Amino acid sequence: MAMELCFIVLYYHNALVWIRSEKLQYIGRYSLFISLKTGILATVLAFFAGIAAARFIMKLNNTAKAVVDGLLTLPLVLPPTVAGFFLLLIFSLRRPFGKYLYTQFDIKMVQTWPGCVVAALVIAFPLMYRNARAAFEQVDVNVIYAGRTLGMSERKIFWKVIVPMAAPGLASGTVLAFARAIGEYGATSMLAGNILGKTRTVSVAIASEVAAGNWDTAAFWVCVIVILSFLIVALINLISGKNMKNVNRWM
Repeated sequence: MAMELCFIVLYYHNALVWIRSEKLQYIGRYSLFISLKTGILATVLAFFAGIAAARFIMKLNNTAKAVVDGLLTLPLVLPPTVAGFFLLLIFSLRRPFGKYLYTQFDIKMVQTWPGCVVAALVIAFPLMYRNARAAFEQVDVNVIYAGRTLGMSERKIFWKVIVPMAAPGLASGTVLAFARAIGEYGATSMLAGNILGKTRTVSVAIASEVAAGNWDTAAFWVCVIVILSFLIVALINLISGKNMKNVNRWM
């Protein structure tokens, strides 16, 4: 009888361990999927928004440029939780704008996946914007004058001349924005929360697993983030290397 009881206990223990392992793997896979789709969408939005903002800044005078540039770069220097607090003030259903979005368009940002995208976008945008602006400022103005002489419109000059010449800088900004978006934690946790299978990204999942004492699971996803970050930095170096291959360097 005692032997049978031991076998029963051991069987159910192994079953619970297997179920827990499968559940953690499922949770981890879903968190990674949420992080990737959030990062991709936020990066696409940041790419076009950063290019548009950089193009707009280039047309301003020095005083206006300094003020607007400071506002656009602010999320880069603020703690993410502070940026998340401001986003929460804007999109909360108790605030006019958040209430208007929900009542008129049925759009809710707080505790939803779109909130993850908005938080990642706000944090990643300055990286794309700063890289785009730096790349545009390095474009030879004589090339632009040549395009105007040939009768090209300003829009065509921008997309056919300026953007291709600034492509390495834009690519670096895109990669950096993606890396920042998939690793965002502070603003995401403030605006979107920590809802399993809905808003729990890898960064939020790591914090949750550590708080729950699941160090092995947290360490695994930390390794995943470290490897992704390393690959992103290596990709930036490759892009920069291709851009500088014809430049004579000092030894």
